[in-house]
This record gives sequence, structure tokens and C-alpha cells, in this order.
Amino acid sequence: MSDLFNFEAYSANITNFVMVYGMRLVVAVITLLVGLWVINWLNRMMYNLMVKKDVDVSLRPFLKSVLAVAMRVLLIILVIAQLGVEMTSFIAILGSAGLAIGLALQGSLANFAGGVLILTIKPFRVGDYIEAQGQGGTVDMINIFNTVLKTPDNKTIFIPNGPLANSVVVNYTIEKTRRVELKFIVSVNNDIGKVRQILQDLIKGDERVLPDPAPAIVVTDFAEHSLSLSVRVWVNKENYWAFFWDMNERAKSAFEEQGIQMPVPRREMVSSTSGQTPKAVPQV
Repeated sequence: MSDLFNFEAYSANITNFVMVYGMRLVVAVITLLVGLWVINWLNRMMYNLMVKKDVDVSLRPFLKSVLAVAMRVLLIILVIAQLGVEMTSFIAILGSAGLAIGLALQGSLANFAGGVLILTIKPFRVGDYIEAQGQGGTVDMINIFNTVLKTPDNKTIFIPNGPLANSVVVNYTIEKTRRVELKFIVSVNNDIGKVRQILQDLIKGDERVLPDPAPAIVVTDFAEHSLSLSVRVWVNKENYWAFFWDMNERAKSAFEEQGIQMPVPRREMVSSTSGQTPKAVPQV
């Protein structure tokens, strides 16, 4: 009789436990699934709102990621509360765990801080061409922990935000104009005035060259057999490479038409006192 009574008591306790915590578990699972759906919906809505309000392109993916993480953390706390866990104890445990995780993930936290710093100071934005950390490319995305670059040959480079925020960054796109410098080496036997006039005519006939600052053609080096001239002109940034390549090609054609001589390497034979075969030594 006593065993039967104990069995009935145990059965009642188990049934009560299943009814109470089973319902809590079901509610927690439903809360989790509905919460994830709501978070995704809110994330899409917030992103569309940022697009509509013309928020900086660089900020959009960063803010979207931060909001998603924050809402998921709140959802997890809400789900745990549904299970009946005491929130005071849970928050204390969460604080201790957060400290331990923070110490273990110092690099990631530094990258997060670097991302905030980059978006605050804005040394570059999405679409800018930059060089940093020994890499160069167009900024494709600024995430929470890294910045994504696309190289001209379509390679993808991920640079951690921490080192990037504390390194030297060269931004080739931030200014509207850039100075193009082209170097031409001709034979010293040429008339400098004639070479300069040919280059000036090429510059005057190109609408991409800006009048201010004024173009300059200067002699940068004078050697025994060669003469180096530097052409320095200002163009809009989008015309930089097109002008650079085109000017080199047109200058070569103009030099050939006008009979401008190129420096030819000269060689002299040096006799060897050791009986070895003489070798040619180039002269600059």
C-alpha cells in the first residue's frame, strides 16, 4: 500500500512537472521562432528605411549587423525568462561570462571598436579606392569586424578593422581631382625646346586636362646620354588612368613623327686581365 502511494505521488509530481515546464518549453520555442521572424522583418524594414532616408552607404551594413545582434541578445533573454530562470541570477552569470568572453576575444572587440572609429571619422567610404595594410582595392563593405576590399582583378580582401583603424590609409578617391605625372626619357642630342613643344601640344589638345592648377613640363634629370622630362597635369579623378595610358601612347607616336631620338644604351668591351672572355658593360 505504501509503495502504491509513493508511486502515485511520484506520478503526480512528474505529471505536474511536465505540465508546467512542458508548457513553458513550448511557449519558449514559439517565442524563439516568432522572435527570429520578427527580427528578420524588422531588420529588412530598418535597412529599407535607411535606404529611403539616404543614410551613408558605409553605415548601412554596419548598423544592420549591430541591430540584428542586439535584438537577438534580447530575444535570448526573453526566451530564458519564459523557461522560468531567475533573471537576477542569469544576469549575474551573463556578466561573468561576458567578462570572460571579453578577455578571450580582445582582438574581436578591438576590431569592433575599429569599425566604430572608421565609421565615425570616415577616412574612407564604400566605393573609395584605398591602400592600407599592404593591400589596395575598392571598399565594398564595412562590417562589424572587418572591411571588405575588391581588387581591380576581382579578388576579395578582408582587412580587420582594428589594425585598419590604426594604420596609414591612402585614399585615392576622396578628392575630386588628381595630379598625373608622366616621365619621358629622350636622347640628350634632342632639342629640349622641341620636345617640350610636342608635349605642350599634346596637353593643349586634351579636354581632360584642367587649366588650374596649370600644367607643368620640367626637366627632372640630366645624364650623359639621356634627358628626363616630367609632365605634371591635373585631371578629374575618373580620368586619371585613361589620360595616363593615352598620353603615353600619343607621346610615343608624336616623338616618332617628329624625329625625337630615344637614348640608346652604349656598351664598351672591358678586357679581362685573368684571361677570361671579355664582357659587355652597359653605360647609362
